[in-house]
Formats: sequence, structure tokens, C-alpha cells
Amino acid sequence: MGCRRTDCLSRPLSGLFEKLGLLVGSYPLSFFVIPLILTAALGGGFTFLRDREDNDFERQYTPRKGPSKVTRAFVKENFPYNESMFSEERLYEMGHYASLIALSTDNSNILANPAFEDVVRLNDKILNITVNNGTLGFKDLCAKANGECVSNVILEIVGSNETQITYPVYTHRSLSVFLGSVLGGVITDANSVVVSAQTVKLFYYLDNQESTANGAKLWLRAFKKLLSDETDSKHIDVSYYTSKSKQEEIDSHTTDGIPLFLITYACAITFSVISCLRLDSVRNKVWVAVFGVLSAGLAVISSFGLLLYIGLPFAITVANSPFLILGIGLNNMFVMVSDWQHTKVNDPVPKRMAHAYREAILPITITALTDVLKFSIGVTSDFPSVQSFCLYTSTSIIFCYIYTITFFGAFVALNGRREASNRHWLTCTKIPSDKLDHRSKIHNICCVGGGYDKNTGAEKKQPASNFFKDYYGPFLINPWVKGAVIFLYAAYLAASIYGCFHVQQGIELYDLAADNSHVTKYNRKDREYYSDYGPAVMVIVSEEFPYWDKTKRQQLQGCMEDFKRLHFVDIDIYTSWLDSYMSYGEAAHLNLDDKDVFLKNITTFFDVHPYFRQDVNLTGDAIFASRVFIQTIDITDASVEVHMLKDLKAAVSRCRVAPLLVYNQKFVFYDQYGVVVKSTIKNVCVITAVMLVVSLLLIPNPLCSLWVAGSIASVTVGVTGVMALWNITLDSISMIIFTVCIGFTVDFSAHMSYGFASSKKSSPDEKAVEALTHLGYPILQGALSTILGVSVLSTSEFHTFRMFFKIFFLVMVIGMLHGLTFIPVILTLCTRRSDKDENKDKSLKITKL
Repeated sequence: MGCRRTDCLSRPLSGLFEKLGLLVGSYPLSFFVIPLILTAALGGGFTFLRDREDNDFERQYTPRKGPSKVTRAFVKENFPYNESMFSEERLYEMGHYASLIALSTDNSNILANPAFEDVVRLNDKILNITVNNGTLGFKDLCAKANGECVSNVILEIVGSNETQITYPVYTHRSLSVFLGSVLGGVITDANSVVVSAQTVKLFYYLDNQESTANGAKLWLRAFKKLLSDETDSKHIDVSYYTSKSKQEEIDSHTTDGIPLFLITYACAITFSVISCLRLDSVRNKVWVAVFGVLSAGLAVISSFGLLLYIGLPFAITVANSPFLILGIGLNNMFVMVSDWQHTKVNDPVPKRMAHAYREAILPITITALTDVLKFSIGVTSDFPSVQSFCLYTSTSIIFCYIYTITFFGAFVALNGRREASNRHWLTCTKIPSDKLDHRSKIHNICCVGGGYDKNTGAEKKQPASNFFKDYYGPFLINPWVKGAVIFLYAAYLAASIYGCFHVQQGIELYDLAADNSHVTKYNRKDREYYSDYGPAVMVIVSEEFPYWDKTKRQQLQGCMEDFKRLHFVDIDIYTSWLDSYMSYGEAAHLNLDDKDVFLKNITTFFDVHPYFRQDVNLTGDAIFASRVFIQTIDITDASVEVHMLKDLKAAVSRCRVAPLLVYNQKFVFYDQYGVVVKSTIKNVCVITAVMLVVSLLLIPNPLCSLWVAGSIASVTVGVTGVMALWNITLDSISMIIFTVCIGFTVDFSAHMSYGFASSKKSSPDEKAVEALTHLGYPILQGALSTILGVSVLSTSEFHTFRMFFKIFFLVMVIGMLHGLTFIPVILTLCTRRSDKDENKDKSLKITKL
């Protein structure tokens, strides 16, 4: 007869799974024990966990081929550090440093006593820190300029009682000092003279040479200990940070998700047990629920252990994977239990298992296959943290699938044998199947069981299943209700699309640390009090350029003026060797439009202004690269950083006279913003395409397959739209979680669509009711148990875990809404009645006539 619709694969696969069920039902003990032995062997890989941890922030959470990394390499090659002339704005990497922010506790002027006295006292303590048995102090390790340690000039300015301190630039000892990065909460008068400031920020830069690296590490550790123990400062509140803080914070919390994971599993087991409770002491599914959750746990242990044995890096993002596997395992369990309950209780266990496997394993296979393919494609991501996550997760899904059809299936068979012998679920002793009149009601509930539906020969349906069959299903197929559902769906899409245009990008540094961490405290204050002035940006001429050519020089200066006109750039704060050289030449009556004069006098200019020597790559009679600096302003949050980088690159592209680059060491982390949206869209498209191909092959109805794929796009739009309302920003970490969760919504729509397509009923309405009867309760169980499990993450002190909960919650709720409401209604509206059903209706009409 050939292929009927698109069931060429689904029919033979169902037959294959039926044979597998028969085999598992015949030899359950073997299928039960082997996964336990395998898990015990692979679990030994966790001994390598500490060795495999890789949480280097830059390597894991920035694009592998980010443009700013290329620019940094160019800067490093063309503008190497002059260790004797330290300059903060000329750093291409932050190097070793410590910093503190002192805030006046009563919101008074931090520059006035007694608060300022506390700042000076604390600064003296820091400068007196010694390490390596007292042989190394700050003076031995500090970054130097002109032979002196780079100091906090603001202390010297205020300490010298200079009352007319202008802001943000102040001239001290004939040098311009930028105060925008060291004073916060500043109030000035009409002449830009500082009246008061709420905070002061101090920096302690250390030498970046390899010879002092170990000493610098020890000094930073001593700085952290001093500041964490500091209690003498009564008039200031101090927050501190070091160049090692961010990495140390991530490293120290790699395994912090384990307690949450254990609590989540406890919650999942509790909910699963409650939802599988039966008043019948034989048909009770308590142990089935426990071993269903255990099966997911074994999958995580086996997969993680295997990859740790192999040597795959373990990034902190991988800690989110077990929560996903738990959700998949629970869905598999509830679907399997539902199909087991539809088998005839008096049939032999192997025959019951064969029937359950024929109905349940194919939809489980569809979701597992699409998930594995989806995460396998994620290995090509630009983010190493995403690659690690996808490898661990895809391997876990494979193990979860294998353990579902072996370990869990075997336990269902063993439990079926107990039921066939009419044994008690707890004591395993044989009990009567009929109620005893001479016994109490409690005794009959606790010690009598084994009943079943005499009409169908299967277990009695649960009240929830009857609810979907008798109430919810008929209610949903009512024409008026269908109209209301379509209207609600249209409103949902409209609101979601609106929200999509308002979702924000960006990640705050404190989002990567614990709420009570010193990193969080420092970065929040830094953002609150020092956002008026952002990073100083290098604008780099990246190729040889004739700076002595007046016409081209003026064109280049026009490009620089274009940067100054950007709304987030301070037009008055600008550092340019070229402008300074032009002024120098004018004062010395030099004709710098002549190449020989230009090159002959530039060395003398550098002797007068030694810092500018670091801004020009002069080799022979050619300048191969140079740089100037612009000062950004009003960088209030991460989303502004996104727009800043975009506008800077737009200004670069507008300059036609010379190839330009823009760089600041923070741009390496900003690069993620350029690929996050693109990667997210690509991932969702891949998920949809993979789901469409797999479902077309395995779901016996092309229309159902299309709606499964369409539901992914629909849920994606919905979750993205609500993210904007729930203050969830789109960044490299939320992209991982978002992609993961969107893929998870396949389960709901695939199960419901497969149930609809495989129904033997003739009319679409009847198909929908039957699918809801069989799968409505399992879908509801899986969604609620997963939501309950991940709700533990909402209490976490880590933003990453809380964000995982928020996105997962949205996906589960919106996905469940699609699976139980939108998909059934849309399928009934888009599916034609079968010819058999139409002929039946015609015959009924003829009979009536």
C-alpha cells in the first residue's frame, strides 16, 4: 500500500519499540542493573571536576573571534607598554590593580573632615601592606611613572587645601588631572568648582612584569583581607575590588548550584510522588515516580562523569544543565506512566510493556532527537561556555533517553509484576482485591487494592484524566470557546511582538557575582556614582598615514571631530598627540606640513611630552599607526554600552581617509552584544528547522509537524516579549538559557501533535479530546513538577540562577498554554474531517430522511 501520509518511519519504529518493550518486560532485572553499574563506573569522573573547571571570564564569556581581541593584539604590537611611564588610559589590559570606593556614611562631603581623615588613614594602611615575610611592599610592586609610584593625586590635591578644585578636569602642578573617574556624586558651582562629593575612588596599580607577578598576587590578596576586616573607618562606607576579584568570585561558586540541584530534585520527587499517589494500594505509583526522577539523576551523573573523564572543560554554565535534564526526564516519566495505565491489567507484563512502548517511546524519541541535534549544532557557537554547555547537555539527553527506555522501563516492568501479583506497594505482601465488609474504611483503603475498570480492562482513570476527557476537552472544542482562544492567541502575539522591540541587551558585572559579594557591592556603587564618565576610548589609525600632508591631516581631524559629535562623548576632554604636536610646531614656528621637518622634530616633541611617545608607532621615516583618546559620558547601564559601541563603529565606517579602530579593554566583553541577537535568532531557526524535519519524518501528519515547528517560533516571541517586562536582558548567559528553554517547549507541542495525529478518531474535535485525555495530565504534571523544581532557583543569591528560573518559568507556562490550549484548537480548525467520517454523516442524514 506504500506510505500512508508521512508515517513511513513512525510505523516501523513503533513496531521496533514494541519489540523493545517486550524484551524489557521479559528481562527487566538486566535492564535495571546494567545502568546502575554503568553510572557507578562513569560517576568516578567527578573526581576530576576541580581539574576540569574552566571559568576564565574572558575565554568563556566573550566571542572566540571577537573583533576587539583582534584590535587588542594590534594595540599590543604597535603600542607596547612603557613600564617607566604608566598611563591608565593607555592600558590594553587592566593588569594588576586594586581599587576602593569610599562613601560618606551620612551623605556629607567626603572631601571634608572627618570623612576625609578616614580615607587618608585607610590609604596609609594600604600603602604599608607588606607580603612575602615583609620583604615586599607597595613601593616594590607599584606601577611607576617618572620613577615614582603612580599615586592617588586626589588625596594630594585635597590634602594641600586647594579650595578651587575644578571638575572634571583640574590643573595640578601644570598637569591636567581628570577627576571624573575618582570623584562621584559631585556638586559644582557655576564655575565648575567642586562644592562637595559623596564618594572618592582610589586606585593602586601594580607593575605588570612577570618578575613581580607572584608578589602582586600576594599583595592583592593582602589588600582584600585588609579591606574585608576593616572596621576602624566610622565615617565612610568602603567597597573594594581587585583585578582578581571577578575571576575569584566565579571560581569560588562553580559548584554552588549543587545544593540547589539537590533541593530541586527533592521537590521534583515530592511533587511526582504526590501526583502519582493512588488510593489503590496495589496500583499506587509512588516508587515509579521516585525512580523516574532517579533515572534523570543517573543520566546527569553518567554523562558528566564520562565527559570529565575525557577532559572536557567544565564551565559554570554547565551547572544549569541538570535542571533541564530533570524536566526532560519528568516529561518522559509521566508520558510512559500514562501509556502504561492504558494497557489491560490482566495481560502479561511483557505484553503491557510492548503496548506502552509502542505508544510512548516514539514521541519521547522525537523530543530527544531534536534536542540532541539542537545542542550538537550549538557546539559551533562563538562562546566556549555555550560549547561546553551544549556538549554536556546533549550527552545528558542521550543518557536520559537511554535510561528512560532501559532503567526506568525496567522498573515499570518490575512494578508491573508486583501489581500482577496483587502485592502492596509498600510491604510487597499479597492483599485482597475486594473490600472487606468487616474491616474499617481505613483498613480497606490501606490494605485492599488491585481494582481496575471492568469495561476497558485498564486501570481506572485518574480524576485529572477524566477532567480533560469529560470537561476540559468538550469545553475547548465548543465553537465559541475556539473563537475566544483564537482571539486570545492573536492578542498574545501582538503583545509579545511589541515586547520584542523593547527587550534590552547587556550584562552588568555584578550580575556574575553573589548578591552579598564585595564584587557586587563595588560594581553597584561604581555604576551609581561614576556613570557620568565612562571609559576612555582609543581611536586608532591602523595603517601608515602621511600626517604632514595638510589636506589629508585635516580630513583625518574631521573624522576625529565626527567622534566628538557623538552624544556620549565629551567634546572638551580629548587627548591627541597630533593636535599637541601641531600646537608645539606653531609655538616653535615649524612648518609641520613638510615631511622632513615633521619627522625631524617629532623626537624633540616626545622628549617634552614623553607620554605621547606611546601613542605613535614611528619606524624610520614612516608612522605606521597612531592613536588619540576620547572620553565617553553618561554610560549609565549595560544597554547604553551596547549603543555606544554600535555608534563608535558607525563613526569608524564613516571615515574614508584612513582605516580606524576603536578600543578599550572593556570592549572585549562588549563584543558579545554584536553576536548575541544574531546567535539567538540562528539558534531558534535551527531548532525550528530541525524540529520540522524530524517531526515530518516521525509524526504521521504534515500539518501537525508544521504546527509543532510554528509553536517554537510562537513561544520564542512570547518569551522574548515578556522578558522585556520582567527586566531580563539579553546577553551571552541569558542567550544560553533562552535557547535551552525554547528547545524544551518542543516536548509539549510534539506530544500533543503526535497524540492528535495518531488518534484513530475520525473527526478533528474527537482527535483533540482524545489527545487531551491521554496527554493533558502528563503534560500538566511535567510542567508543574519542573516549575516547582526550578522555583528553588528563585531564592538563589546569584543573578544567573534567578534568570534561569525566570526564563524557564516563562517557557514552561507559555509552552504548556500552547500544548494544552492553542495547539489543540488550531489543529481542529486546520484539519479536515476524514472521508470515513463524512460518509458516516451522509448516511445518517439519509437515514433521517
